Amino acid sequence: MSIKFSPDHEWINAADAAAAVVGITVHAQDALGDVVFVDLPAVGTTFAKGDVAGVVESVKAAADVYAPVSGEIVEVNEALRDDPSLANSDPLASGWFFKVRLSNPTELDGLLDATGYDALLQSL
Repeated sequence: MSIKFSPDHEWINAADAAAAVVGITVHAQDALGDVVFVDLPAVGTTFAKGDVAGVVESVKAAADVYAPVSGEIVEVNEALRDDPSLANSDPLASGWFFKVRLSNPTELDGLLDATGYDALLQSL
């Protein structure tokens, strides 16, 4: 499975059926500027799609990180907590935020593919 995107500028990679990886998009980190702090959810917390699952703060602003799908947090990126700049330097890989066990995998169908997300960005 390829990466999917939410209209709120999160990405999700559900290649691992046990735990999908979630982070913020390149567009989101560009808009925020230098990330200086992340508030990650607690492991074991459950979220519904669209719930606030964390916060990212930069030198410019703070922004909520939304759960792109419903599920339970099974892991958080402690390296990101220690070095929030990973969200800027490598947002689609080492700058991931959390892993979630999907409670409703069909919610992935409602997210955007890369082409759809690019079209969304063009409309902003």
